[in-house]
Amino acid sequence: MKKKTHKKPVEKDSVYICKLLLYFLLGSIWLKIDHGGLPYFVPLPIGFAIGLLFATHEHFRIDRKIEYAILVASMFVSYWLPVGLVVIF
Repeated sequence: MKKKTHKKPVEKDSVYICKLLLYFLLGSIWLKIDHGGLPYFVPLPIGFAIGLLFATHEHFRIDRKIEYAILVASMFVSYWLPVGLVVIF
């Protein structure tokens, strides 16, 4: 009797690059809450949280570690850059 082998679904390279770009952009989104004229603000990494949800519920769980690494790296890089949403109270 022959054993049936199941083929793993293979992603195209363009889909893989688009997913990595999506995770990089999501990781760079911050919500910065500014309290009027005070010299400090409260940053919240909302894009990182959304990216984690996408990465954990992804259908192809092939490179989850790489997706997490890209999310974390883009989060730390974008913390010092002027990207994200600013809400003033």
